[in-house]
Amino acid sequence: MWNSTRPGALGRWFGLAALAAALVAGCGGSDDPPVLELRTLNNRADLISGGDALVEVLLPGGASASALKVNVDGRDVSSAFAMRADGRLTGLVTGLANGGNVISASADGASGAKLTVTNAPRGGPVFSGAQIVPFICATPMAVAAGGAGASAAPATNFSGLSGTADAQCNIPTEFKLYYRSTASTTCTFSLPDPTPSVAATSTAPAASSVPPANGCFKPYDTAAAAPADMGTTVTDAGRTLNYIVRVERGTMNRGIHDIVVLFDPTKPWSATAPQPQWNGKILHVFGASTGQPRRQIRPAPNWASEDKALSRGYMFVASSMTDSARNSNRVMMSETVMMLKEHIADNYGPIKFTMGQGCSGGSINSHMNASITPGLLDGVTINCAYPDSETTGIEVADCVQLVEAYQKPQWLALMGSASPATINAKKTAINGHLDQTGCHAWYNAFGSNGKVGLYQQRTVPAANNATGVLVQNPVTTNNCELPNSQVFDPVSNPTGARCSAWDWAANIFGKAADGIRALDTRDNEGVQYGLKALLGGSITGEEFVTLNEVVGGIDKDANFRAERSKADPAALDISYRAGIVMSGKNLAKVAELDTRGWDDSSIVQMPGGGFGLGIHHIWRSFSVRDRLAREYGDHRNHAMWRFGRSLTPSAALALESFLAMDTWLTNLTADKSATALEVKVRNARPASAGDFCIPSSDATQTTRITDQSVCDADPFLKPYSSPRQVAGGNLSENILKCALRPVNDAEYSGRLDGGQLARLRTVFSGGVCDWTKPGIGQQDAISPLSFRNGPGGTAFGAAPVSTAQ
Repeated sequence: MWNSTRPGALGRWFGLAALAAALVAGCGGSDDPPVLELRTLNNRADLISGGDALVEVLLPGGASASALKVNVDGRDVSSAFAMRADGRLTGLVTGLANGGNVISASADGASGAKLTVTNAPRGGPVFSGAQIVPFICATPMAVAAGGAGASAAPATNFSGLSGTADAQCNIPTEFKLYYRSTASTTCTFSLPDPTPSVAATSTAPAASSVPPANGCFKPYDTAAAAPADMGTTVTDAGRTLNYIVRVERGTMNRGIHDIVVLFDPTKPWSATAPQPQWNGKILHVFGASTGQPRRQIRPAPNWASEDKALSRGYMFVASSMTDSARNSNRVMMSETVMMLKEHIADNYGPIKFTMGQGCSGGSINSHMNASITPGLLDGVTINCAYPDSETTGIEVADCVQLVEAYQKPQWLALMGSASPATINAKKTAINGHLDQTGCHAWYNAFGSNGKVGLYQQRTVPAANNATGVLVQNPVTTNNCELPNSQVFDPVSNPTGARCSAWDWAANIFGKAADGIRALDTRDNEGVQYGLKALLGGSITGEEFVTLNEVVGGIDKDANFRAERSKADPAALDISYRAGIVMSGKNLAKVAELDTRGWDDSSIVQMPGGGFGLGIHHIWRSFSVRDRLAREYGDHRNHAMWRFGRSLTPSAALALESFLAMDTWLTNLTADKSATALEVKVRNARPASAGDFCIPSSDATQTTRITDQSVCDADPFLKPYSSPRQVAGGNLSENILKCALRPVNDAEYSGRLDGGQLARLRTVFSGGVCDWTKPGIGQQDAISPLSFRNGPGGTAFGAAPVSTAQ
């Protein structure tokens, strides 16, 4: 939902210029009564979903509401409309059919008007295009895997709902009440819910359905006496009340969602008269990781752990379709956020602002939502930041190729009897990371995520971090969480389900001429791996040339090959136009507070104890800033708090960042001026959202340093680099496929002899990357795009407006 209360959003998404023109055109002659106006309040009239729409009737001067008549395709809905406490004449129109619905209205003293409202089903899609199948619905109790061949079925996940899904995975919505127990020292903040995730191959899944025994939130029974351990809370408006929340669990766009808010069971709630303890603010929490499994599940984010928001009157929102681990189709993710916001505004009341939150894949979804559908999020508080999945994948793919290359005979022969420390220093210089484990970690965590069919996962076990030797798991698996018999195999099942992120988003990217594989953006043509390491003297000319001879790429089925990877040009174009590559211009319209922890190695112990995954590199936060500066002109909408003793912030720092963003967005919504939104965001930034770092040596984590040069000198706060930057790419790392130029001998400063230069020209017969030029297909985002008419997307036109009858 493009929020009409946000500065500038009404004009952008509801087309006020077109509306004014329509009203003038519909006024008729001077003797005709003026035309009333119909307007959908919570989304564009052509993007409505779920069968209902909150509609406002604007009466011209002299017209009377007493005889107002409103109908939908001849069905009288006048009784839904009334003059509300805010002075607006509104009604929730329900029962809309899928497709076009003509809402007509008339009143004494005004000429009638009509508005066509296009409604999409609750199960979607609205604008993301045809949904990918197969997709396995969740069930009240998990059903074991079974069958064989084409009739094989995976185990289902628990839905946490009692109803049965229809063909589109719609399950009847349920509401439950919980209260916060005062037993805070002995309870757990786990969800009061069965464990939802069941292995796709499980033949006895029911055993995992165990809710926590001592949850901090307990079921509340309205018919029973008040519990002795009932907690209370004070909202940010100063209201003291029993700490009872209502949880709405339902389905939307094939995802399962949780909407949680403070609730008084003794009083009604409607969109036109919401209960006052809700402050109108939303915290949408995006789930981490990335993936594209074909099984429905409840959302991963835990509402029970979000006391900082719920206790103050915020509404918590999450959906499995906005969890990065469950849905890597970022357009569909953004569409789901829109659908949820419309649902909330239609059923709970006006939204003041929406704050996004997430770590890792959750930060990806925060950024990509702001880029793909600007206007849905007003601000984001993130950590473990990445800009987007498409360009994060550059580093993953580069690391996979390099880790494989380091084990090839040609490279091993060059290393000879060199010590592991010497060899790893060379790898580190080529990779750009703190040490060699940065690429090992990427390979282990997501190196197989792009596999389209069946595979046996290869990893570098922790015991092999010094050597980088790969070990292959003998178990055959797939990324769809489907039975192997249903998944693509080039020989036995060439039309089976393909399981890469691009195949899951084939409705966005489109398919190749064979009608089977999706177009994709994976590319490393012209990339000179280790270029800066060569120029800096960390590797020899022979090592540089040999590495680039053997590094290779992948084919369109994600199999390793000697040739470099080659992107589909149409996929590159779509990625930039649709905002799938994070747009700095679009992000400039959003307030962001990035709490940046440390995770640059999996073998270096954090100062606070323990070891990280080794993939959430500090340079990523600076990459976001670089895009903002390059594309908008500054990064003053981006606050960064660095700390080096852990990956994620302490509870105290997380609360501080949440409150700082709350102040920031409160300031932003108070600005009703005509100033550009980007400027408003910067003007609204409070002093509490200033940049600082906390020294990694400070065990109390209370020292605040604002001198960024001091921060950069701290080994656990310092940003490193990536393989693509070592190859000459920029910090933004937003070039999916580089423009090429001929090999230039002078570039290597005499470090290559004639034979090596000749070999290099053979490797790069088409040229090497010219980083001074934009990437192939690189362009400004024109998002949001509609994919209703197929892959590629088209820009939305002006929003529909009412016209005279």
